[in-house]
Amino acid sequence: MTTRRARRTVRSAALVAVAAAAAFSLTACQSGGSRDGAAGPEPKASAAATHATAAGRSGATGTRTGTGKSAADVRTRTLAPSRTAAPAATAAKAAAPVRTRTLADGSKAEIYRLGAEHYRAKIVSRGEVLATMETGGTDAGLDANDMFVVLTLGGDVHSWMGGGQTGPGTFKLAGGWTAKVTKAGELRYRAQILGNDGSVDATLEANQHDVGLDANGVYIVLSAGGVISAHE
Repeated sequence: MTTRRARRTVRSAALVAVAAAAAFSLTACQSGGSRDGAAGPEPKASAAATHATAAGRSGATGTRTGTGKSAADVRTRTLAPSRTAAPAATAAKAAAPVRTRTLADGSKAEIYRLGAEHYRAKIVSRGEVLATMETGGTDAGLDANDMFVVLTLGGDVHSWMGGGQTGPGTFKLAGGWTAKVTKAGELRYRAQILGNDGSVDATLEANQHDVGLDANGVYIVLSAGGVISAHE
């Protein structure tokens, strides 16, 4: 009888120990739940901190970020707006004439470079722009009240006074050239520039505006009114 009572006592003590452990576990869970509830946003803050740390590591090591771009790419993209200042500086530079020339009548030609073999000349007198010439794949010419001006593809300006002959007709020009001028329509004239052997070496077409030509150092202007003049 004494042996059976001792065994029941041991079993009772074991049950009490299990119950105590279960109670302790429940208390710990409730305590942890309370902490989680009080610190609700904490996981988000931790995620943000983790993301910031990862981003810092990416910036330091140059590894790829979530966008598939390296930190260097991000820096380049940030600096991109500063590059837009370059065209503005170029435009400001283009706004200044590359050279200024005094013309035969005392006016000035302000010459601007627009590109390769692309120049513009403003004819200025007493601060007023009287005319504008521009090369566009060919030389440009102007008949400005019996002052003739040629602007070449190289950005040079040549001017002279007088010497105009009115077509249609065939005329001897400076430098040994001959010009055969024909009327092709209203304010439209054509001049064939003939060499010594009679071959057509160049053709000028004035259609509503004057045209010019640098013929091996001889400068020729044909106006929309059929007036042709040359100078060397």
